[in-house]
Amino acid sequence: MSNIITCLIVLTVYMTAPTQSKITCGTVTSTLAQCVSYLTNSGPLPSGCCTGVQSLNQMAQTTSDRRQVCECLKSAAKEINGFNTGLVATLPTTCGVSVPYPISFSTNCDNISTAV
Repeated sequence: MSNIITCLIVLTVYMTAPTQSKITCGTVTSTLAQCVSYLTNSGPLPSGCCTGVQSLNQMAQTTSDRRQVCECLKSAAKEINGFNTGLVATLPTTCGVSVPYPISFSTNCDNISTAV
C-alpha cells in the first residue's frame, strides 16, 4: 500500500534539471509510507506523512529526480487499491508543499521539469 501512495505524492512534487537520479523507488516508498492509510481513507493524516512529503520534495531537486519520483509513485499506485484520488491530488497542499502541476495517476512523468 505504501508504494502506491508514495508514487502519487512524489508525482506531484518533483521537477528538476536532467541528471542521473540518485533517488530510488525504495527511498520514495519508505519516505511516504505513513501516508498510505490516510490516502486510502483508512485513517487520519499522520504528522509523519507530511514530514515525508516535505522531505521528498527537498530530495528531488533535479528534473531527473522528480521524474524518478513520479515513476516510482505511479508504479506503487498500481500495487495498492483504494486510493482516494481527491486526497492524493491535494496531499502536497495539505502538507504545505507547492507543486506547479496537478497530481494525478495519469500524469506524464516525462513532462515534469524544474520549470515553474
